[in-house]
Amino acid sequence: MLRPGLVVLSMVVFPLAEPASTENPLRVTTDSSAYCLELASRFAGQPGATAEPVRSLAEEGQRLCENGHVRTGIAKLRRALRASQQAGG
Repeated sequence: MLRPGLVVLSMVVFPLAEPASTENPLRVTTDSSAYCLELASRFAGQPGATAEPVRSLAEEGQRLCENGHVRTGIAKLRRALRASQQAGG
């Protein structure tokens, strides 16, 4: 018997997903200074990292991150990384 003022919730059961493949592990990204540093490090290792205007774009991204504009800095670093990969190979 239900009493007034009580709420009855039903339990829903969902099957567990299968584990993710280790071939393509997920990369979790956040809008953080640490991610800025990771992107800058990855950029520096690219063969096309010294070409202009890619280098300037990455430098601008790093400056933005250092000045607290992390999301905009990350966006520029990502663009620079993609462009350096295309230029280098």
